[in-house]
Amino acid sequence: MTKRSLQRDLIRENLAHRHDHPTADMVYYSIRQELPNISLGTVYRNLKFLVEQGDILSLNLGDGREHFDGQIKPHYHFICNQCGNIEDIFMDELQICEEAAKHCSGKITGHSTYFYGLCNQCKNKH
Repeated sequence: MTKRSLQRDLIRENLAHRHDHPTADMVYYSIRQELPNISLGTVYRNLKFLVEQGDILSLNLGDGREHFDGQIKPHYHFICNQCGNIEDIFMDELQICEEAAKHCSGKITGHSTYFYGLCNQCKNKH
């Protein structure tokens, strides 16, 4: 069992209440509001630890930056092609792993699915 830390608890709590899928820098600047002496390195280390423990998700959204998600309940993501906004999509899980397993010689243990298009704001601008 790993020792609890104030920094890790604040990071986990911060992500649990966010829906913007922040980068480590965004988490760092947010946490500094409550804990001004926290270092960026501490945030990175704790984010990595929380991902490894399954307490948060690490997302590669195609913009070259790692994003984090405090919502670990199975869900999908919608990414706006125009502004880059990311929305959670909570719906019944697709049976994509079972279908893919029929065409794969390896053992599938999970998948990431992203949907792309225009968010309502960008759609209404056009």
